[in-house]
Amino acid sequence: MIDVIIAGGGPTGLMLAAELRLHGVRVVVLEKLAEPTGHSRAQGLHARSVEVMDQRGLLKEFLALGRKFTVGGFFAGIGPSWPEGLDTAHSYVLAIPQTVTERLLTEHATGLGTEIRRGRELTGLSQDDDGVTAELADGSRLRARYLVGCDGGRSAVRKLLGVGFPGEPSRVETLLGEVEVGVGPEELAAVVAEVRTREWRFGTMPVGDGVYRLIVPAEGVAEDRTTPPTLEEVRGQVRKFAGTDLGVHSPRWLSRFGDATRLAERYRTGRVLLAGDAAHIHPPTGGQGLNLGVQDAFNLGWKLAAEVAGWAPEGLLDSYHTERHPVAAAVLDNTRAQMELLSSEPGPRALRGLLAELMEFEEVNRHLIEKITAIGIRYDLGEGHELLGRRLRDVELRQRGRLYELTHAGRGLLLDQTGRLSVTGWEDRVDHVADTSDELRDRDVPAALLRPDGHVAWVGDDQRDLLAQLPKWFGTATG
Repeated sequence: MIDVIIAGGGPTGLMLAAELRLHGVRVVVLEKLAEPTGHSRAQGLHARSVEVMDQRGLLKEFLALGRKFTVGGFFAGIGPSWPEGLDTAHSYVLAIPQTVTERLLTEHATGLGTEIRRGRELTGLSQDDDGVTAELADGSRLRARYLVGCDGGRSAVRKLLGVGFPGEPSRVETLLGEVEVGVGPEELAAVVAEVRTREWRFGTMPVGDGVYRLIVPAEGVAEDRTTPPTLEEVRGQVRKFAGTDLGVHSPRWLSRFGDATRLAERYRTGRVLLAGDAAHIHPPTGGQGLNLGVQDAFNLGWKLAAEVAGWAPEGLLDSYHTERHPVAAAVLDNTRAQMELLSSEPGPRALRGLLAELMEFEEVNRHLIEKITAIGIRYDLGEGHELLGRRLRDVELRQRGRLYELTHAGRGLLLDQTGRLSVTGWEDRVDHVADTSDELRDRDVPAALLRPDGHVAWVGDDQRDLLAQLPKWFGTATG
């Protein structure tokens, strides 16, 4: 029997597959598309996703194909400079097309032994106490112990489960695509700058080979958003706002998106779970969608692997919903706020001006960028050290190099600066690194127990206290 079926071969599904394979879980990814679309709706990785790639030894490949940016304007396009002092070793946005991200994650997942079956659409499912049966469009069936829906905002898995998807419908719609233009770069920049004094949902960005990413408000909200706009519709909307259609021609692809915000009522139904856009949808303001899905997978992977392996403590798999559902709710809220700030109405414009003044304060700017980049997330693990529940940034160790170089296998890690602690009985799940870091000493961290996703589960120096915490995350000791 397959251990886990993943419905959906986008970034979320691929990241989850790789995380499961690190622990020997047999994974099959079902992707209904026979070939990748070649469309790059998402254009970058935020700091936390960059950290995720670093934690798994993938960052070198991503950096080779991306570009680092440290500019302002990531919160609703409001423009203070990039804040100083972000708590990360990767204080930048990595501009990299979604197509490249998917290719690199595909190589990572298949290199670990993931089986990807393209042109295989899930159309039905049922589950019992022992597993899940997936029904495919070609009439075949697959059986697995668990199934995860990573199949996008119109998720078939979510609908088949009957999981509620409450939220707000789209009020405005935006056209998006990659096109060529008939004017020079200077004229294009001047037109865009003038339009953006009136309409913030208008813009272009070069993507190479004379092609531009174009975004422009739509005329209204389409009844069927799966139907892409025509080139004439795009030209008409560009002309409406700019007074010229900019000679737009030769589209690579065109699409539309709305500002709907919806959040699944639950992320787990028995042996079936949801991740990525299948669990939450929101406007792309701030570029958080792909990042949120990848981080869902990073949280879920080791927990589901523990359940498959049989050592998961009670409640570990349910903690996926407990931890990630509030994170998605916060993203929905900040994208709602950003969409309001992008409105051309007098009230939102006044509020935008006020927020622009507030963001000149470094603390405000940093706080909002921490939201966008997800490095401000703290899971509720109770009272304790300031790092408890937060992911630990990469730090230099005196003997072993960088901390993240020690996390590639996706195991737990005890970073022990005392040299007196032990993880005896959990060596098959937790690495013990006796080393020191000047930075962590300054932050009063004698020892820290890290989960496989890099979040801090315990800080202290007492062995008995550590022994009380290890079973909460890594199950019963062996031997």
